[in-house]
Amino acid sequence: MLSHLPKDFTAVVTGASGGIGSAMVNALLASEKTGEVIAISRSFLASDHPRLKSLIADITTEHGRSVVAQQVSGRPVHFLFNAIGTLHDDSHGLQPEKRLEQLDAASLNHVMHINAATPALLIAALKPSLQGSHPAIIASLSARVGSITDNGYGGWYSYRASKAAHNMLMKTASIELTRLNKQSIVLCLHPGTTDTALSKPFQARVPNDKLFTPDFVAEQLLKVISQRTPEDTGSFWDWAGEAIEW
Repeated sequence: MLSHLPKDFTAVVTGASGGIGSAMVNALLASEKTGEVIAISRSFLASDHPRLKSLIADITTEHGRSVVAQQVSGRPVHFLFNAIGTLHDDSHGLQPEKRLEQLDAASLNHVMHINAATPALLIAALKPSLQGSHPAIIASLSARVGSITDNGYGGWYSYRASKAAHNMLMKTASIELTRLNKQSIVLCLHPGTTDTALSKPFQARVPNDKLFTPDFVAEQLLKVISQRTPEDTGSFWDWAGEAIEW
């Protein structure tokens, strides 16, 4: 697992209480190669695993990101996995738009902030821990609908735009980080339709063999990540290891 990384590597996982995030935490802790796993969420993770550090922080805020940076304290981070994202939110009256007249500025800003701005701002906050000469992999969840080339159906304006913006921010960050750390790898990842709260309202039309468990997705993404090298930094992949067009 993650052959690019050294033994006892340090991992940071955001969205650690969500479906894919928690599955990734469990997969990392199951490996003897992993050192400390810093699991970030807005609620405490009930686990006494000796290699797990549960950190309560809302990384969509500047304060939350500073809490994470203080916890890491400039020491090398070898694996940063971002699993936060939003598609619908009843508390914000947020649903994917099907038509232009459903676009709402506040909802658009909310989705763009969480899905695009926050992952990039987190990388900025952890930059001292990512630069240097140590292997460093940054893997951030995107979505195939964020591909401009692949958009043949329309709709879902805010979500599509936020994931396209996410991809551009990750691609741009990959260029800067290569200058600061030749062993860095920045990846955008499409997990497929996963049985989580994010996809729950939209699962009815998904065939059973295309609705994945979080554990399966975490395992597949780790395989995909393990196959990448620094030459692949700034690229976009799906759960099966197929490259996705921008």
